[in-house]
Amino acid sequence: MRVQGRIFKDGKFWLAEVPILDAMTQGLTRKEALGMVKDLVESLADRPGFLVTVHSSRNGDIEVGSDDVRGMVALILRRQRTLSGLSLAEAAERLGAKSRNTYARYERGDSSPTLEKLSELIAAVSPSEDFVLQRTAGVGGSATARSRRPSGAGTSR
Repeated sequence: MRVQGRIFKDGKFWLAEVPILDAMTQGLTRKEALGMVKDLVESLADRPGFLVTVHSSRNGDIEVGSDDVRGMVALILRRQRTLSGLSLAEAAERLGAKSRNTYARYERGDSSPTLEKLSELIAAVSPSEDFVLQRTAGVGGSATARSRRPSGAGTSR
């Protein structure tokens, strides 16, 4: 699974951002900033053995991917729920689940949702954001996710 981001130069620093994770880091060089994104996402996941790779293009787009789909989904859901200020029980209620454990299975990485279910889960924990989820060709098929901010919204922090 891959999530999209971008890398760009701002003054003397290179900044790397992954909007769906609300994560940003920097480096003195482009290579250093890409390495910092890898370290940041692996640290945020806080999951033994969770590893990511960062793919970049010349136009500033990056993709942060992991073969651990459950770990990546868990990270996205936890970050979005936390950013929305929701408890596990509130997230489950928004999802229409009778128990918070129903939602928590995905956030812990115990279950791997379909692309359609992932879309429902993200909408439950982050209804004011607009994320584009798409299936891409590849071994076993993979999913990419990117944040699409409403027009006029900035990315300053």
